[in-house]
Amino acid sequence: MAYTIPQGATTVKRTMVVHSGASYGAYQILHVAFTIAPIIAGLDKFFDLLTNWDKYLSPAYASISPLAIHPTMMVVGAIEIVAGLIVAFRSRVGAWIVAIWLVGIIVNLLLLQGYYDIALRDLGLCLGAIALGRLADEYDR
Repeated sequence: MAYTIPQGATTVKRTMVVHSGASYGAYQILHVAFTIAPIIAGLDKFFDLLTNWDKYLSPAYASISPLAIHPTMMVVGAIEIVAGLIVAFRSRVGAWIVAIWLVGIIVNLLLLQGYYDIALRDLGLCLGAIALGRLADEYDR
C-alpha cells in the first residue's frame, strides 16, 4: 500500500530524547535529591528533629517577618515543601526556584555570621540546583 503526501502539506519531524547515558543519570540523581531534600528540611521545620532551625534565622530576616521566629521558620518549611514538590513535577521550573531560595539562605547565613561553613555548603547545593535546571531543559519534557 502506497501512501502519498498531499501537495502543499507539511511534514513534521519528531525528535526523540534518549534517556540514557551519564547526563541523564546526573539529571535523575539531582532530580531525586532536590525533590527529597527540600521536603525533608521543610518538614523538619515543624518538628526540629535534625536541628533547632530557629537559630539559623538572622535578625535582619527576622525583623522583616510579621511573625515570631518559630512561626517564621514554619512558613519557611512550608515554602521548602512546596519547592520540593515543584521540582518533583516540573523540574525545569522547580530547580530555579530552589536555586534562588538557596541564594536567600546563603545571604541569611552571611548576615548571621558564624555559619560560613553552612553557607559554603549551600552554595554547592545552589550550583547543584542550577545544574538540575540546565539538565531539565533537556530531560523534563
